[in-house]
Amino acid sequence: MNLLEDLRWRGLLAQSTDEKALKEALSKPITLYIGFDPTAPSLHVGNLVVLLILRRFQLQGHHPIALVGGATGLVGDPSGKNEERVLNTEEVVEEWVSRIRLQVSKYLDFDTIDNPARVVNNLDWTSPLSAIEFLRDIGKHFSVNQMLAKDSVSSRLEAGGISYTEFSYQVLQSLDFLELFRRFGCTLQLGGSDQWGNIVAGLDLIRRVEGGSGHALTVPLLAKADGTKFGKTAGGSVWLDATMTSPYAFFQYWLATEDRDVINFLKVFSFLSHDEINALEVSHNENPGARTAHRALARELTSLVHSAQICERVEAASRALFGQGELSELDEATLESALAELPRATITSFDEIPTWVDLIAASGVVDSKSAARRVVKEGGAYLNNAKIEGEEFAPAQKDFLFGRFAVLRKGKRDLVAVEYLK
Repeated sequence: MNLLEDLRWRGLLAQSTDEKALKEALSKPITLYIGFDPTAPSLHVGNLVVLLILRRFQLQGHHPIALVGGATGLVGDPSGKNEERVLNTEEVVEEWVSRIRLQVSKYLDFDTIDNPARVVNNLDWTSPLSAIEFLRDIGKHFSVNQMLAKDSVSSRLEAGGISYTEFSYQVLQSLDFLELFRRFGCTLQLGGSDQWGNIVAGLDLIRRVEGGSGHALTVPLLAKADGTKFGKTAGGSVWLDATMTSPYAFFQYWLATEDRDVINFLKVFSFLSHDEINALEVSHNENPGARTAHRALARELTSLVHSAQICERVEAASRALFGQGELSELDEATLESALAELPRATITSFDEIPTWVDLIAASGVVDSKSAARRVVKEGGAYLNNAKIEGEEFAPAQKDFLFGRFAVLRKGKRDLVAVEYLK
């Protein structure tokens, strides 16, 4: 199966300027790129969709370029927004560019001899241009009528208007494609389906300025089967940066995938073979309660983004929290990240530690102290996975792991982190 057929099987093909011509071009190594704007200090799991496609192309012998938009990040992409973006300072954008350059570098190979990856910053060629040069040499090739017809612009006009700053984004992105064509012979731009108009405009600019040609390939915007937005939780976006979304929370996000989505996500995000994914689909359909496919997805993604060693640690934490392992065997950082996602109670002294009943009631997991007492009477009260028997039981200082944390559990699933605050 060739690369385009594989992408189609994985649900990763939306549009192409000329698929037959692209298929012929891909019979030999080509140079391609994807752009990432620094709109936050980290990429999120939505960005990972196209970033992994760039990796798939490299594995097939092509030359990948990851562009980080130090220039376009200062302007703001109007796509998918109903109002103007808040413009960040140059210092903030510069810092975010540096962080994102490091992130994208994790997923590409820079050491291979035949087709090493590149990471570039479009500020390098945009910043030296004067406003007059930009307008005369680039702007003259764009029809305002055509730009107004683009979905990202027309939707904003209907919603109340768009600034010239964001209106010019399409021209800047087109300039990127032109410069990469000139510098590296780049002939293919990948992007989300909402970027189609911008990518095609870049192809038109290459034709007008250099008399050259290239290709566009877009990826469907990923959606969840239940209609909710992919990559979002109650706490916000799922980030690739471990300081913004902990590895434990990252693992749990994939583990909690809807049954209807899990095989689709394995196709999109994993590098498992077709046979391996088909086998997981059969297993999932026969016994969805075993969650075999969910665990495979969580392991694949957590190992890819954070490392196999960290994945092992967060899996151990997940088991231990629910009584299938020893909490005392976890390292402090992993335990802390796992407990960060739980309801919480705090103490400030070890001299008079509240009872289990008082602590779990303070966390909000039960409605009242009387409800907490019923849990104890019914045998569903645990401290660090050990069952407690009496309503007056209170943890001791020795029960606090690393001198900081104790874990309460109500029944099989409801957990509470108790933290000692010095």
